[in-house]
Amino acid sequence: MSEYKQVIATLRQSYNREKAEQRNREAKSPWKITERQHFLELLQQEKKVSLLEIGAGTGVDSLFFREHGLRVVSTDLSPDMVDLCREKGLDAHVMDFLNLDFPAHSFDAIYALNCLLHVPTSDLPLVFQKLRDLLRPGGLFFLGVYGGFEEEGIYEDDQHQPPRFFSHHTDDFMRQATAPYFDLVSFKAIPVRPQYWHFQSIILRARV
Repeated sequence: MSEYKQVIATLRQSYNREKAEQRNREAKSPWKITERQHFLELLQQEKKVSLLEIGAGTGVDSLFFREHGLRVVSTDLSPDMVDLCREKGLDAHVMDFLNLDFPAHSFDAIYALNCLLHVPTSDLPLVFQKLRDLLRPGGLFFLGVYGGFEEEGIYEDDQHQPPRFFSHHTDDFMRQATAPYFDLVSFKAIPVRPQYWHFQSIILRARV
C-alpha cells in the first residue's frame, strides 16, 4: 500500500495543468474509437444506464457515453484533469482507484482506459475487488491497458515530470488476475507497437 500511495502522489504531479491541456487537444486513435463504440453497443444491447469512468483524464470518453444516453460519473486522481471534465459539464470527482467513494452496487458499467496500468501489481487484487463491489450484479467492466509482457517500474525517459510508474502484464496474467472477481466476456489483443506490446481490450462481467 505504501508503494501505491507513492505512485498516486507522483501521478498527481505528472498529470498537471500543462499535460492535461495537452491531452485535451490530442485526437483519439481510430482503434480506441472502435473499442469504445463496441462497448457502447454492448451497453445499449443490455440496457445499461449508469457508467463510472475511472482515470477519466480530460473527460472525452465520459462525454461520449453521456451524449449516447448514459448517466455518467467521472473520476480522476488529477485535480487538473477533473477541472477539464467539469468544464465539459461532467459530474467529475478527484478520486484514486482505492478511494472511489460511492456506495456498493452503484453502477451498471465501469470504463477504464489506460489507467490501471499505473497500479502496482501487488495492489491489483484490491483494485479489482473495489471495482467489482461498485458494479451491480451482471454489470460490465471495460478494462483497456497496454501489455503482452511483464514489466513494472518507472519510465526514466518519460516525457512527464516526475516520471510515471507503469505496470504491464501478459495476456495470461490479466486473465488470471481478473478471474476471481469477474467473468470474461471478451479479450482482444490489438497490435499497436509490433514486437513490443499490444493493447489488451478486455470486457468483464460482475458475477450475479
